[in-house]
Amino acid sequence: MHDAIPPGYEPARSGERAADEVKDAVPNDAVPNDAVPNDAVPEAKDAVPGAAGAAEAAQAPEAPEVNDAVPPGYEPVRPASGAPPEAGEAPVSTPAPAPTPAQPVTPPPPAPSLPPAPPVPPVQRENGAPAPGFGPPMAAPGGFGAPGAPGVPGAPGQGAVPPGFGAPQPGYGGYGGAPQPGYGAIPQAYGAVPPGQGGPPQGPGGFPLPPMAPGPSVPPPPPGPANPAQAAAVALLNLSCLGLGYVLLKQWVFAVVCWAVTVALLVVALPADPDGIPLGVLVAFGAVHLLAAADGARRALRARPEDLALPGRRKLVLPVAIALLLAVPGGGTFAYGMAHDAAVEQQLLDRLAVADKKVKDSADEPFESVRTTYREALDTYQEIGTKHPGTQAAEKVPMRIQTYYKTVSAPYDREDFCGSIAALKHLRALPDLVDDKLIGNLAGKADDPLAHSLYECGTRSIGAFGTEQTAADQLNEVISTFPKSPYPARIEPALRANLAARENNGGSTPCETAEELRRFGTTVGRLPSETYGALGKDVSRSTWRSEFGCGLDQFKKKEYDEAISTMDAYVKNNASSPKADQARSVSIAAEIAKETPAAGKKVPSGATEGSGQTMVVSNDGPGEVQLLFTGPVTGRVTIPSCGSCKSYPAIVVPKGGIKPCSGSSSKYPKRTLHLPAGNYQFLQKRNSTRTSAEVKKASSDKIEAGYSYTNCLYVTSLY
Repeated sequence: MHDAIPPGYEPARSGERAADEVKDAVPNDAVPNDAVPNDAVPEAKDAVPGAAGAAEAAQAPEAPEVNDAVPPGYEPVRPASGAPPEAGEAPVSTPAPAPTPAQPVTPPPPAPSLPPAPPVPPVQRENGAPAPGFGPPMAAPGGFGAPGAPGVPGAPGQGAVPPGFGAPQPGYGGYGGAPQPGYGAIPQAYGAVPPGQGGPPQGPGGFPLPPMAPGPSVPPPPPGPANPAQAAAVALLNLSCLGLGYVLLKQWVFAVVCWAVTVALLVVALPADPDGIPLGVLVAFGAVHLLAAADGARRALRARPEDLALPGRRKLVLPVAIALLLAVPGGGTFAYGMAHDAAVEQQLLDRLAVADKKVKDSADEPFESVRTTYREALDTYQEIGTKHPGTQAAEKVPMRIQTYYKTVSAPYDREDFCGSIAALKHLRALPDLVDDKLIGNLAGKADDPLAHSLYECGTRSIGAFGTEQTAADQLNEVISTFPKSPYPARIEPALRANLAARENNGGSTPCETAEELRRFGTTVGRLPSETYGALGKDVSRSTWRSEFGCGLDQFKKKEYDEAISTMDAYVKNNASSPKADQARSVSIAAEIAKETPAAGKKVPSGATEGSGQTMVVSNDGPGEVQLLFTGPVTGRVTIPSCGSCKSYPAIVVPKGGIKPCSGSSSKYPKRTLHLPAGNYQFLQKRNSTRTSAEVKKASSDKIEAGYSYTNCLYVTSLY
């Protein structure tokens, strides 16, 4: 409140800026904007008389300092034209005209300081809360002035009036009392500030506006009562993965976070992958939305209706939240599950196609070379059929395994018995590799084909190079694994037929037959002896017969070293054989033929010396000597060393020449031969001594009937 109206003050009219400022200065909760018009002033007839005004001023508490400012738009009440002021009312000062720019502006004198007013007790509402407002308590409804003041009429329809309106307060000059000491007339020069002089903001008429007192701080609205259903609805809306709980609470930032997390999940999850969504992504997604649900429930528990986006539809929020929870997460999970199942189904079908291609591409290859490929395909069938039951791919597995069996067993259908053994063994083991529900009637189906293949391969391949052990193993497997099958009883007859066939064909290729029979005998020797002992002896005899034929063939082909080795082995292993003498003769003739090719022109017979012309052979040299001969008869004799005999010089020959065996006949070791007449090839082989090396010397001679012969064997040397 101001003590006096400064000169030049011009009250603002309704609708001007000053009125708006007064309206804004009053808190909304204290006086409604339309309660008291800004430019409404009580008429003169409603003014309080001087005496009553003085009494009221004495009773009413002093106004707080905050109301010292004169609200803009205030217009003092003046009496009617020509009427004197009422008793007790100070005369109204006529404002001086505003100075012209040419007049000097005289600043107002400093106002004396006033003692602080006593505190005004706050007015409380009916509920006990302080009533916001300015100045002392206003008049009761229906009038102005202090509430309960007798004799003071109030304006009908008016509520509380801001301070500064109504009865003048004591202590202010010109309004309801005597002027205070030190307060006099306002200098006439005080008024509008000339242009360009600066200063505080000017009001209407050049009156500087006093500073407005700050209004009291308005506390935040109290939270509403706890509403668990509302909290549950918001939590469920946030669990719908769409952030709708935050939308209802108008928390847009958190709603955008929920949307971003959901979009990120869709980017990761779609298109559906057979391996599903990574576990870490699902955990993070669930954690975010669980936190959003908990946070939304916390925020919504005491949220007021005006804080919600749809305050008039709160009863529908919980059903809608439940429906969205079922529709969005539930429906999304169901839809993703179907998409995932479709992706898994397609992946299984693709894997099934890959396995089928592996089987098809391996059909014409030896089983051992593609065993790994077959096993990979079978493992795929097993996994799809057992771990993914109910899928289209799993339903196709039994038929695929039937095709697998037919493809793998194809060598047996082509009567490639040896090539089908490994494949049939694999098929026989299918019950151990594949579930019984998948193989159907294939269990045990490979037993008979396998026994048949083992029998056929063993009996047919016996005697072939490198089959000594494998053929024996195959035949023994038939005997031990399939004893109730018809094949064990067929083994011996089949082997004897095979042996006879080889003997009959041995004349054309005796050496190859002999080698096959040796391997044949090795295989038979590994079969049970109680059943196949007799067969083994027959195979051995056939083998040596073929060996003898092989030696003769080698001699004829002038393969003398091979013939010697073959015939010596025959003689050693068949000394009692009728062909042993001829085998011995062939070996001797082959050895002579190596030095004298004429000895190989004819295959020697088995005849030996013992009749015919006499030939005495003496040894006139150091070392033992062997004499080999072949012709009408073939043989070999060994003459012991002559201890006193020496080698004859080969370079310096004595004058009378060399005269071997010229000493006493008893001096020289001798052997006597009886040779039928004919041409003979001789070969002497002397062992080495300290004075002579090993010596081989070949010669030819003709033995005629009616003569006796002597032969002296000696040695020459260079020293």
